[in-house]
Amino acid sequence: MVFKDQLHREVQVRFPPNRIISLVPSQTELLFYLGLSDQVVGITKFCVHPTAWINTKTKVGGTKNFRFDIIDQLEPDLIIGNKEENYLDGISTLEKQYPVWMSDISSIEDSINMILSIGKLTDRESEANKLIEEIETNFGQIVNRKPIRALYLIWKAPWIAVGKDTFIHSMLSKMGVLNVVETLRYPTLSESQLIELAPELILLSSEPYPFKTNHVDALQALLPRAKIVLVDGEMFSWYGSRMLLAPQYFNSLHW
Repeated sequence: MVFKDQLHREVQVRFPPNRIISLVPSQTELLFYLGLSDQVVGITKFCVHPTAWINTKTKVGGTKNFRFDIIDQLEPDLIIGNKEENYLDGISTLEKQYPVWMSDISSIEDSINMILSIGKLTDRESEANKLIEEIETNFGQIVNRKPIRALYLIWKAPWIAVGKDTFIHSMLSKMGVLNVVETLRYPTLSESQLIELAPELILLSSEPYPFKTNHVDALQALLPRAKIVLVDGEMFSWYGSRMLLAPQYFNSLHW
C-alpha cells in the first residue's frame, strides 16, 4: 500500500508491516502503546521507553548515527523517522533500500496527525483513534493559570531557547505560558539577550541538556527576579503517547 508521510512523500509499504524499526524515542513509545511489540525489531539507543524494550530490542545506533550494518541484518519492511530528530544523509541512505516514513512535528496538531497516520500505517487505526480521544480528554483538564512570560531553555554554552514553530512552544501555549522568544525554532541567546527578554519564569529542561540545580543558581544570579524551575523535558517534547501524561504533569508544576 502507498501512504503519504508528513514530508508529503509517497511511501510504499508492505501492509501490514511486520518488521518495524523506529528511529525516534517518542515514536518508539507510541508503537508500544499501539500494541506493536511483536512487530518492532529495532530501536535507537536513546529509546528508553518502554523500559521493557531496552534489553529486548536490537539497537540500531543513535538518532543521528545509524548502524546500517545492523539495520540490514534486521531486514525491516518499515522504518519510521522524524525530520528534526534524524539526519538527512542517514535517511537518504536508508530510503534507497527500505520504506521510510517520516514525521515532521511543529505543533500539537502535527502530533495528533502523526499518531493517526502511524495507526493507519501499522494497521492500528482504532487504537490510534482511542489514544487521540484520551489525549484530547486529558488536555481538556489542564488547569487555567494566570498568564506568565516564560523562557524555555534546552542548552547552555551557548544558551539555546525554544522559539515559535516548535512542538514545545505549542505545549507551552496549551498550559497558558507566554513564550518570550519571538523568533522561530531554536535561537542561540547571549547573556545580554536573556536579560533583555526579562522572563518572569525560566523553565530548564532535563533534555537534551541535563540541567541541574547548579544551573538554576547561575541563572538566578543573572536574572534575580525570575522564577526558575527544573522540568521534565519528555513532558514538553515527546510527541506521542507520552502526551497522555503531560496535562497532569503541567498541573503539578508550581511557580
